[in-house]
Amino acid sequence: MIKIWNYGEYSNDNYGSCRAVSIGDITLYFSYDTIVAFSIGYKLTISENVWSNTTGKHLNFINPNKSIRTPYEEFKKKLENLEKVIDIITKDIEDKILIETL
Repeated sequence: MIKIWNYGEYSNDNYGSCRAVSIGDITLYFSYDTIVAFSIGYKLTISENVWSNTTGKHLNFINPNKSIRTPYEEFKKKLENLEKVIDIITKDIEDKILIETL
């Protein structure tokens, strides 16, 4: 199932766009158009803040514990690996759909 929601429960819109997208067990957390955290099941990977104060507020809403934040360069590598896995899954699904239509 695919689910999209705002993870910030702010009283006004001064905090920008903070949306999350879940596809199955994978959840991507966005601050504006940038992925700043992701989870697979219950395992959260959250970046240190290298952006703005507003993104810092978004990160705090996801999880306020700064000691679990991943250094940005390491976070980017983990996100790239996740994207590769998603690409493999997507390709596998596309192949299955193609075979079923033959």
